[in-house]
Amino acid sequence: MDIFTDSHHVTRLDVVDTGRRRRWSDDAKLRIVEESYSAPRLASATARRHGVSNQQLFAWRKAYRAGRLGADGLGGFVPARIVPETPASRCSGGGRMEIVSANGRRVIVGGDVDVPALLRIVQGLETLP
Repeated sequence: MDIFTDSHHVTRLDVVDTGRRRRWSDDAKLRIVEESYSAPRLASATARRHGVSNQQLFAWRKAYRAGRLGADGLGGFVPARIVPETPASRCSGGGRMEIVSANGRRVIVGGDVDVPALLRIVQGLETLP
């Protein structure tokens, strides 16, 4: 004898597709990562706004810093801007250069900078959140 006497029989079963993985294009990932870098402590809010987990966004940010995110593989580079020299910088003999990383860090160096050391410094700054 069945203890559930008021149970009904299922006549139709619907399959609900809710657990499917989403596919993000590289352009969408780049846009989301760059938005998360636009201000300090904006990563969690950006992740919520786009419906991704914090862990997923941080993995994309790590790939972005390593240059693995994007079709061209140049995710960590920023555009350069050339400005004319001022008379004071021409007199100093070396000139100065300002480098702004993708995450907003700035480095100002003289014209006689050791390039391999500068590259190590800039790569180190790129790894900072």
